[in-house]
Amino acid sequence: MNKSELVDALAEAAGMTKADAGRAIDALFGTEGGIIAEALKKDGRVQITGFGTFETKKRKARTGRNPRTGATIKIAATKTPGFRAGKGLKDAVK
Repeated sequence: MNKSELVDALAEAAGMTKADAGRAIDALFGTEGGIIAEALKKDGRVQITGFGTFETKKRKARTGRNPRTGATIKIAATKTPGFRAGKGLKDAVK
């Protein structure tokens, strides 16, 4: 399912217009100014009971290897977004 299909499904399920559904999805999942993204930027987490948890994960600095030259390089520490599915979602998928 892509974003436009998600907008259509939300509009139908909630009885709202496609424009309103699109704005709701952008407000929640948008990369710039979205509720989830903003919470993760502040090292927070978003927990939706029964669905899952969005949280940031920290990766330590490590050494890697350039595949082209074989030279050893240092890879800086980073923060990455992560999602852990909740019990309700896992059970629904079974």
